[in-house]
Amino acid sequence: MSGTDEPELAVGADAFTDRGAGLEVAVVGAGAVGATAAYDLAREGADVTLYDRGTVANDASGRAAGICYDAFADGLDAEIAGDAIERFRALSGDETFPFVECPYVWLARDGDADRADDIREQVRRMQDNEIVAFEMDADALADRFPALRTDDIAVAGIAGGAGYTDPAAYTACLAAAATGSGATLETETPVEVRTDPARVVHPDGEVREVDAVLVAAGAHTKALLADAGISLAMKPYRVQALVADGDLAEPMCYDASGDFYLRPHADGFLAGDGTEEREADPDAYDRDADPTFADDLLERVAHRVPGVAEGTLERAWAGLCTATPDRDPLVGRVDEGLYVATGFQGHGFMRAPAIGERLAEEILGGAGIDAFDPMRFDGDEAFDVVEGMALDRD
Repeated sequence: MSGTDEPELAVGADAFTDRGAGLEVAVVGAGAVGATAAYDLAREGADVTLYDRGTVANDASGRAAGICYDAFADGLDAEIAGDAIERFRALSGDETFPFVECPYVWLARDGDADRADDIREQVRRMQDNEIVAFEMDADALADRFPALRTDDIAVAGIAGGAGYTDPAAYTACLAAAATGSGATLETETPVEVRTDPARVVHPDGEVREVDAVLVAAGAHTKALLADAGISLAMKPYRVQALVADGDLAEPMCYDASGDFYLRPHADGFLAGDGTEEREADPDAYDRDADPTFADDLLERVAHRVPGVAEGTLERAWAGLCTATPDRDPLVGRVDEGLYVATGFQGHGFMRAPAIGERLAEEILGGAGIDAFDPMRFDGDEAFDVVEGMALDRD
């Protein structure tokens, strides 16, 4: 950090401009997306206040896995993920936050023909979209990643545009960069949102009218918008993860047949699954992992990576992700002066640098992301929660 503890991010392509001069914006939610958007708006000259009901990275961002990759078969998803990874690389450093390059492998086991076919089709579509991705059989995978057990693998995909980082460190860094660029940070401030005109209501009743409000409050977004008279087709759902000691240098891995993911971590490795495919209450969910979660997951990890079989649990936890009827996020304008970002199906953090940038651009008068239009649903749709970390079967 510099002497002022402000990340030195506003350089080169991120240099200050005045496109946002005279624009007042309230960003509700100091997670990864909100902090990024606040930074991008502030460096464009907007008068930004970043609010959070708790602290920076208090909820989903602070409990995210930190896995980042561009291995998406859909062209738009791949473009956004690729832009996000480029920005992770550009902003990371000794004085900001770490971004560790690491290949990403996803695999299907013998006897799981449907998922194996899905992986082969995904790799083909990724290559059509110029994503660096390859199909590997068990022998090739064993040669490339000797830490993995491969004798039961039918097929694997490997993507080179990938890495991992500390989500809380990234979010804190961008929030600090936003304040260093002129934004105001108001934590422990649970504001309400209203429309016509766009405004926020402080806990003491003070009303602040602004030119734009961006609600990027994760699982709490739906309730905040409902209080403003807007219904969103989004459901929060509970997920679980753990950190254990053990020697894992690479790769990051998603075992689709075994329903878990893992990545290297400073304390050993991080792994997760534990998705509950039902709606959760963001104000009353259990933040502790289930009693049997860690033992079960560590057993599955040890099967795939025998070298960590003796790994000792360091900690385990639960967090919330957000689902939508079509598994695409809700990003953009919902009313005059009111914008939203939610419904990322567990992929919000890895896309935050690009989503925050695009939201800032839309608030400044640019184009939104049509496919992610948050008003494409009526808001009262009945739909099932589907695990976010799953193979793309479009």
